[in-house]
Amino acid sequence: MEILMTVSKIASICTMGANASALEKEIGPEQFPVNEHYFGLVNFGNTCYCNSVLQALYFCRPFRDKVLAYKSQPRKKENLLTCLADLFHSIATQKKKVGVIPPKKFITRLRKENELFDNYMQQDAHEFLNYLLNTIADILQEERKQEKQNGRLPNGNIDNENNSVPDPTWVHEIFQGTLTNETRCLTCETISSKDEDFLDLSVDVEQNTSITHCLRGFSNTETLCSEYKYYCEECRSKQEAHKSGPNRGHYIAIVKSHDFWLLFDDDIVEKIDAQAIEEFYGLTSDISKNSESGYILFYQSRD
Repeated sequence: MEILMTVSKIASICTMGANASALEKEIGPEQFPVNEHYFGLVNFGNTCYCNSVLQALYFCRPFRDKVLAYKSQPRKKENLLTCLADLFHSIATQKKKVGVIPPKKFITRLRKENELFDNYMQQDAHEFLNYLLNTIADILQEERKQEKQNGRLPNGNIDNENNSVPDPTWVHEIFQGTLTNETRCLTCETISSKDEDFLDLSVDVEQNTSITHCLRGFSNTETLCSEYKYYCEECRSKQEAHKSGPNRGHYIAIVKSHDFWLLFDDDIVEKIDAQAIEEFYGLTSDISKNSESGYILFYQSRD
């Protein structure tokens, strides 16, 4: 489980080296996970939105494994995915357990590919996450398309050129879900449903609640009336119906790795108590305190 937080008030007086050394001592050699590395990322001018997302994705093990596997494939033309694979590989193969890495190559490529991020202004972490995942999926699908055009598939078969639907990628396998919206006409009681694929859901998260409670609130029944009436195919007219179905600040990442929690604040990495998670989870009734709350949350489904 990884939780990406947006926080506008974080202070630290630790130096990079001292922080890394303190973290390693606090975890201890016996408790430090085998083959795991905890590295902060240098901030290149308001790039905390990027650093926090990269940390959360790195500690999403299925995603990390796929990116590292991509790194091991024959060298391809540089793109955002190759730069991400290089960054993940650099972290995973470090001789030291803790430290700091400058994601300069990735940031440079990101700014080159999308003018939205080609500046030193603070950006929205959610927008960046969506852009990154969709870009990676596009790259994988384009590479798959090239294989098809060459008439080669991994199993040696010739692909059907008439199939124009892009194959799902491992990005979709890891993150994609299906949302079913049902609309019931209040006049004829006809129910229509529509399935929509999604990579994330925008859910209101309150303090002292579970994700199940939040999802129930997300799927509450909505009444469509007045100018928002639903066009019913059976009635052939608009009818009343029941339907169920960007932030700024300083971004940090809070990650559960093995049996403990870590806070990644750009180049600073700290071990925190599990009880401290409650301070970041959900919005309070006091609007003035809303700056320190979870913005993007990653959950792993149970089989």
